[in-house]
Amino acid sequence: MIFDDLNAETEPLPADLPAKFAMVDGCFDPIHRGHVEYFRLAAKLGLPVICNLACDDYIRGRKKREPVLEQLDRATVIDAMEAIAGVHIASRGTHESLRRLRPAYYVKGKDWDGTLPPVEMAVCEEFGIEVVILDCTLGSSTAILKKFLDSRE
Repeated sequence: MIFDDLNAETEPLPADLPAKFAMVDGCFDPIHRGHVEYFRLAAKLGLPVICNLACDDYIRGRKKREPVLEQLDRATVIDAMEAIAGVHIASRGTHESLRRLRPAYYVKGKDWDGTLPPVEMAVCEEFGIEVVILDCTLGSSTAILKKFLDSRE
């Protein structure tokens, strides 16, 4: 299941979206084994896992680069993973995804402990979304890209 928030005001959430689920979140560009481990650990919480995937425009704006894989390609790869029940392509920011989707758990890696944006924490508090920090280190897609580009010089 792949869905987006482009028409969030007029389109309902997918009928097959689980009533209770965990949400992972990120760009996942390029996707690497640290991301796979993150998804697997999130699935061990016992709920279906929905991936909130940053759209291409977010990568262009925040990362100041073109995506390695376009959002639909990333979504398709992630959606095919055993640990993932669906992918939400987000164009409105994580806090808006939390507000719209209302997961039971908002799951992040250890590198986010104590550093989640206040607006995300406020939405979690407002809707009773439990923030779960997993004891995993994801690695960095940006570092992988930098190492690759540096090796080509």
